[in-house]
Amino acid sequence: MKILITAPYYEKAQHELAALFGEVIYREWKTKGSAYTEAELLKLLQEIQPDAYITEHDEVTEKVINSYPQLKFIGVCRGTPSNVAVNAATQLGIPVFNTPARNAQAVAEMFVANLITFMRNTLAGMKWLADEKWEAGAHTSYLQFKGNEVAGKKIGMVGFGAVGQTTAKLLEHFPATIFYYDPYFTSENPNFIKVSLEELFSTCDVVAIHLPVTEQTKGMIDKTYLSLMKPDAIFVNTSRAVVVNRLDLLVALEEKKIKGAILDVFDQEPPDAIDYQIIHHENVLATPHIAGATHEVEDHHADIMNASLKSFFKDGKKAIKQLVNKEILETNLS
Repeated sequence: MKILITAPYYEKAQHELAALFGEVIYREWKTKGSAYTEAELLKLLQEIQPDAYITEHDEVTEKVINSYPQLKFIGVCRGTPSNVAVNAATQLGIPVFNTPARNAQAVAEMFVANLITFMRNTLAGMKWLADEKWEAGAHTSYLQFKGNEVAGKKIGMVGFGAVGQTTAKLLEHFPATIFYYDPYFTSENPNFIKVSLEELFSTCDVVAIHLPVTEQTKGMIDKTYLSLMKPDAIFVNTSRAVVVNRLDLLVALEEKKIKGAILDVFDQEPPDAIDYQIIHHENVLATPHIAGATHEVEDHHADIMNASLKSFFKDGKKAIKQLVNKEILETNLS
């Protein structure tokens, strides 16, 4: 089997894949400077004639899939295969695999880093120092930038998938008390306390959003829940902006209903005027969608993909969570 890879894939993982399936052709999208467009990808597929394809951000549209229906599988090195026309692949019986949790450690580490930075007033203190405001004999910095510790705080996770659980495992050792809301999962860890959404928002010192985008979660976090938060509570979103009503969040910030927010995602990317109004708010720590941006993430997604493909095609384990379109199990995949 000849596999075309346009996702970043480290050399050892390429060799492992070749040992499992035959031949690997590597055409990483980053080398050309941008993801492959529909037209570019069609041309590449026709040129290389692969039996299977592994992507990251390229435009794997319905036209691409229907024009090249002989693929044995499509691998997507992302948690959500939003760049792939999964329905078109399913109709042709092509299994699609993703790499959930590839960035869980990266997001968890940045969550903790930004939370501490916010709670300790680190950025304001650094600016004060850079502006040369430190006067002889003054205790201004000690008094003005005194913050809070994470230890002893109640941290609430809305959604308790891989990112939420990885973050919780880091935070519980501060120690912090971890609460979570997730109707589809119950943790076996007795240190993680499952509660209602209302209880989580009303009692936690930090409310963190870890929700996927579905029809049910779009706009789910609005003033109904934001109004329950304590005035000294911090709101964190490193998942997807669309699950939060940004106008309601802006009101909560402007009316000082909450202490502040830590945000890595925005409704419009690049941000529009409303997003920038939130970003520039004095009580917001904002980063440009980089919580999952580490070099190690690319190694993680290659490892997850290789293990998934081995399980599915070599070990005969069909019911794996990395299979996106489980409907194809009803067809005969030889």
